[in-house]
Amino acid sequence: MSKGGTPKIWNLEHQLIGRSTWYFDEVESTSNFALTFASDERNNGIAIFADEQKAGRGQYGRVWTAAKGQAVLLSVLLFPPPFLNRPALLTAWVAVAVCTTIENFLGIRAAIKWPNDILVDRKKISGILIEQTKGTVVGIGLNVLQASHEFAIEGLPLATSMQQFSPHPLNTHEVAKQLLANLDEDYQLLLLGLKQKLERDWVRGIGLLGKEVQLEEQGKKHRGRLLKQSFESLEIETSLGIKLSFVPENIRHLEELINYAEGQP
Repeated sequence: MSKGGTPKIWNLEHQLIGRSTWYFDEVESTSNFALTFASDERNNGIAIFADEQKAGRGQYGRVWTAAKGQAVLLSVLLFPPPFLNRPALLTAWVAVAVCTTIENFLGIRAAIKWPNDILVDRKKISGILIEQTKGTVVGIGLNVLQASHEFAIEGLPLATSMQQFSPHPLNTHEVAKQLLANLDEDYQLLLLGLKQKLERDWVRGIGLLGKEVQLEEQGKKHRGRLLKQSFESLEIETSLGIKLSFVPENIRHLEELINYAEGQP
């Protein structure tokens, strides 16, 4: 399955996530490779990192591409306990860890675009894909070294990379190891049932609490002021004063309505 030859093993001093990380020069898909370990729960927390992948996947069937050595291409295999085995919760966990990693290196705060994109300066810098089959595979793509003209050539004017915000050279391996450390630290808190900080950081990253929003649930769009955002529910109040509650997993899109007061879309 791998074209990258014999992997190198990073034995990181983590509690679980990435404690054993397999590093390849090239794979077809880090997530597909992670799934080959899913028949044995003793592989819980194993990570697959590659300098290049040929068939990386994004949300809604999109393709995630990056030139060799330019991005963090990472997948983690998990067997979460039932109380953590929720896509919304796991996506928030990864999104916050990515934002923390960006802040670690750049000193700037990234934003989370619902449900699974990370933005810096309104441009996409990272994407997350949660796949649940025999185990749960968390796939992460994080742009690190690409220049703006590379995205322009690929027809991605709304993409960016960490290097564009750093005066110092970055290293994808160092970024990957820091990301794994952040994932591990936050996951340990979740295992202890301590999700309050993660929830606060997630709400802050989304940045829509108290604002007029439009959300899409099962193909139907709703507008109103976002009154509440938690792992249990999102609540909006419509212009008629009606309060509506939604389960996070059922929300496909959530965005601010800039011109809501004027009645414009």
